Amino acid sequence: MTESPLPESALPESPPSARQTPLAGVHERLGATMTEFAGWRMPLRYGSETAEHQAVRTASGLFDLSHMGELTVTGAQAGEALDYALVGQPSALRPGRARYTMICAADGGVLDDLIVYRLADAEFMVVANAANTAVVSRELTARAAGFAATVTDATTDYALIALQGRTSAAILATVTDTDLATVKYYASQRAAVCGQEVLLARTGYTGEDGFEMFCAPGDAVALWDGLTAAGDGHGLVPAGLAARDTLRLEAGMPLYGNELGPDMTPFDAGLGRVVKLDKPGDFVGRAALSEAAERPPRRVLAGLTSRSRRIPRHGYAVLWDGRPCGTVTSGAPSPTLGVPIALAYLDPEAAGLAAGQGGDAGDSKLTIDIRGRGEPADLVPLPFYTRSK
Repeated sequence: MTESPLPESALPESPPSARQTPLAGVHERLGATMTEFAGWRMPLRYGSETAEHQAVRTASGLFDLSHMGELTVTGAQAGEALDYALVGQPSALRPGRARYTMICAADGGVLDDLIVYRLADAEFMVVANAANTAVVSRELTARAAGFAATVTDATTDYALIALQGRTSAAILATVTDTDLATVKYYASQRAAVCGQEVLLARTGYTGEDGFEMFCAPGDAVALWDGLTAAGDGHGLVPAGLAARDTLRLEAGMPLYGNELGPDMTPFDAGLGRVVKLDKPGDFVGRAALSEAAERPPRRVLAGLTSRSRRIPRHGYAVLWDGRPCGTVTSGAPSPTLGVPIALAYLDPEAAGLAAGQGGDAGDSKLTIDIRGRGEPADLVPLPFYTRSK
């Protein structure tokens, strides 16, 4: 759900006004290339973004995600307030569990995608994308009016560090007494890691097993350094936003502002499963989303692989037999597949025709307009990459 910039070759250095995470000194010490992102000064890469990507696929990577927004919703009716505010049913979560969901406008457009953690019977934490934290906070506050619930922006109370990859559990097991077998996917619990108190969650945005740790800002450096030391010998490397973007793209995970936005419904993105139309009571966007669920799709989110080496990027036109049929929403070289990949919204008819095209070596009617030249492409099933269990 979380944001990452497209890994363009040149991104502007962050301005002096950008907010710094508690790990700013660590990133400087490691020689990270920094960039402004959603008002924060964030590490784009520490060396080779491809090497960072491959480390997560084969071993593990360590990410600073402290730019993400944390909002708490507390009170006797916190669950009911969130049921009304969001498309999912957070009140059905057991304490210690989490769920991916969305907050939509009355017309069904997506305002943000979120993860909701139920921490206790009357306490929830909503994690929002950095660029949308203020919008989500405002909307949740307005929608909670009339419920016995209080919404608080707790972003400054947390730093967030993610340990992602195949060796993540092995690394973490050396620095915590928590039985990691009890921390299921999309579950969380209080734990001590590297001697620091954290909310430990088995969540992530890379397509690999991994953990996200919410800690007090003052504990972030000790937690980062402890995990780094524990990862010595396990292939752990620090990883920036560029690698995070290619990892989530390979895993077919949507990015707000690309695959999701106020002019798209969850059904457009193939994520209608998160909309709980059968939950009791009303919720914001119910009427519009009920209609969207019944009508034929206006567009289809599809996965494309390029037959050339040129890279499709956000906003590039997709064509079928020379006629525009869609738009690329995200694109990048895939270090795992070894070819350029893209997510794109296509007209349903063109998507059906492209699905029957096949991947032979002949001429492709499906092309991507890359700077004035149509590059042949193939429609492929999503996700591009699925980790082996």
